Order: sequence, then structure tokens, then C-alpha cells
Amino acid sequence: MSIITVKNLRKEFKVSKHYRGMLGTLRNLTTREFTLVKAVDNIDFTVARGELVGYLGPNGAGKSTTIKMLTGLLTPTGGEVVVNGRVPHQQRRLYVQRIGAVFGQRTTLWWDLPVIESLELLRHIYRIPPDRYRQNLHEFTSLLEMEPFLNTPVRSLSLGQRMRADICAALLHDPDLLFLDEPTIGLDVVAKERIREFVRHINSARGVTILLTTHDMADVERLCSRVMIIDHGRLLYDGRLQTLQDRFGGKRELVVDFAEPYPEMAVPGATLTQYHDLRATYEFERQTISASELIGRLSSQYRIRDLSVREPDIESTVRRIYQEGLLTSDE
Repeated sequence: MSIITVKNLRKEFKVSKHYRGMLGTLRNLTTREFTLVKAVDNIDFTVARGELVGYLGPNGAGKSTTIKMLTGLLTPTGGEVVVNGRVPHQQRRLYVQRIGAVFGQRTTLWWDLPVIESLELLRHIYRIPPDRYRQNLHEFTSLLEMEPFLNTPVRSLSLGQRMRADICAALLHDPDLLFLDEPTIGLDVVAKERIREFVRHINSARGVTILLTTHDMADVERLCSRVMIIDHGRLLYDGRLQTLQDRFGGKRELVVDFAEPYPEMAVPGATLTQYHDLRATYEFERQTISASELIGRLSSQYRIRDLSVREPDIESTVRRIYQEGLLTSDE
């Protein structure tokens, strides 16, 4: 059953033209000309309850505009968006009671109040039953390791601490759906992994549906099995992360430790790129030959002590898709 349904969703903005120079300044004063910018251009997708989906794209692709329409902050120019049985921009007051949202560097907490007082205020705003509030607060405080800074004013928190507090605040009222916009931006490695573990937990243990936007491909690799890619307002890809990697991941590597030296180590279907101290690295195209077939060819010619297959990382794959225009909206 779908919790998000988007059909032919569009968002257009009028951007005023600006002319330079003295004559241009006069023209700016006397005429108003506009350019129509399509931030989101007829996209369609659904998200099932309990899914954790990555929503990817370069800066200016339309990710944030889409999220703002899904959360009810923006009214679509056209198309249909239904989230959790409601139209977000039309039924916003009732709608926001069942969603949570964390927007990167923006906090929903009160800047000068201790974290715990902000959370208490949210309990009253969302009318969370006291027992449920205490249960959620205890669980989230433990999982996110928030105890040391619960009584610290929000303005005095580190970025990682504040992000953990914001995620806790977004989930206190047991939302069905959580929007995460760049939740690990600017965080150190330890803080990032703590947040990823928590996101995995609430998705698997509580069944919270999560739509994640991020530029950190490690977030995607560790959390998402399904991704959507948007660019220039058009949805270019919607499918499994592994399928994307298989189609556009480029060359794989086979690292082989030989049992003894050989004067020649060529093998059909692969290119030898490195060799040192009996260790060789081969590159091969996934569309040309499988790893098992390549290993079979090597094993029939040489004595091998150990080997491993390296996949290209998802960050390189997505960067290649953007730079080389490997996806089009017609696919």
C-alpha cells in the first residue's frame, strides 16, 4: 500500500530578468520581464509504507522543491500529490500531525532553551500522551546517546548533537513518514554512523517510511535499497540501487594474489592494471565477462593463493551518470 503518490507533479517559478549597464538599469525600472523556470517537471512515483528511499540529484535538480511540496510547504503548479491519504498543501494542519521532517542545517528546536525543554514543548504541541512521550524519549535518548546534552541549550550544541536532537524531536509523536534532508551534512564519521544506525532502527523496528535526500553516497549505500534520481526537474531513474550499479557502475576490479611468479599474467576479457609482490589487479567490464568466468580462466592458467572482487563505489557511479548524461527522462 502506497503512503506517497505523485502524478504529473509540476512546480514552476517566475524569475525576473535583470539587465546590466545604465540602459539595463532603466529597463529594469520601467519593465518587468520574467523567465519561467520548471523546478519540478511532470514527475511520477509512489512510495510504499515502510520503504526507505533515497532521493538523489545535483544541486538545483529539484529535490528540495519536491520535498517542500510533499511536506505542504509549497503548493504545486500542477499535478497530484497525496501523502498518507491527504493533500499536503490543502490539509496541512491535520497532515503534519502524522509526518516528521529534518531539514539539514535548520533546527526545529528553540535556540535558547535546553534540549529537554524543547522536547517538552513539542509534547504539548503534538498532544503526545505522557506515557508515550516518556517511552519514546527514553528509547531515543538511549539510541542517540543524548543523555549528556539533554540539559544543554540548543545554541551550545555541536552540529552532531543538534542533528541527533532534531531527529528525536521529529519522531516523538510517532509519525508514519519521516523526511530527512541531508541529515549527515557536515558531521564527522562517528556522528554520521550513529545517525545511520538510528535511521535503520526506526525503519526496521517501527516501520517508519523514510524519504532521504543526501549528497553523501555513503548514506545511500548503507541505508537505501531503492533510489530515485532527479535532474533538471525530471525523474531520470527509479529502481533498485544494485540495478543502477549494475547498469552504470563501469569497470569492476579483480585483485589476485598468485602463489608464485609468472612471466606473463594476461587473461582474455580483462586488463592487467597493476602488479607488485605477486599481487595483480585486473579491470573488466561487467557486460563483457562475469567475475566467476574470469576467475575460472585465471584458475585454469595459474596457481592462485587468494582473490577478491572490487565494485566501483556508488559515489563514482552517480557522478558518472551526471557528468556523462547516461540517464534521460525517456528511460
